[in-house]
Amino acid sequence: MAKNLFPFQASNELMVLPNFEYSNCPRMEILIVPGGYGAEELKIRNQTIISWIKAKYSKVKHLASVCTGAFLLAEIGLLDYLEVTTHWMDVNTLKNNYPLLNVIENVRYTDSGKILTSGGISSGIHLSFYLLQKQFGLEVATRTAKRMEYDWSPEKR
Repeated sequence: MAKNLFPFQASNELMVLPNFEYSNCPRMEILIVPGGYGAEELKIRNQTIISWIKAKYSKVKHLASVCTGAFLLAEIGLLDYLEVTTHWMDVNTLKNNYPLLNVIENVRYTDSGKILTSGGISSGIHLSFYLLQKQFGLEVATRTAKRMEYDWSPEKR
């Protein structure tokens, strides 16, 4: 998902080839907002991304963030008064910059109903299995984790 279909380089030098433009994105049930080193500073100033997420919020079943993606959702105001988390290195910044959030430390993810947030990358993977469980049931999530050889259980939050 991007402004256009041209390849671009992410902040970690990974090349990204978008499948869809913001303007022609297909219907989705789950929208996951990624983060990453420096992403919170860049994305919260990008009005195109902010407008797109605001427009999609009412149309998705679940909105989730991984790592510092929580900063973007906080900037929009979607996390006010919710239990949220982010990467452990950014917890204090999230608390200080967005005092209306109930920032929870030392958890892999939070579930506030429609909105879910996770810590760093491995916590985002754990959140993905949790979303699989919510969407398709425990058996599908467990079978998928086993196939991927990922140590997941629904009790680990």
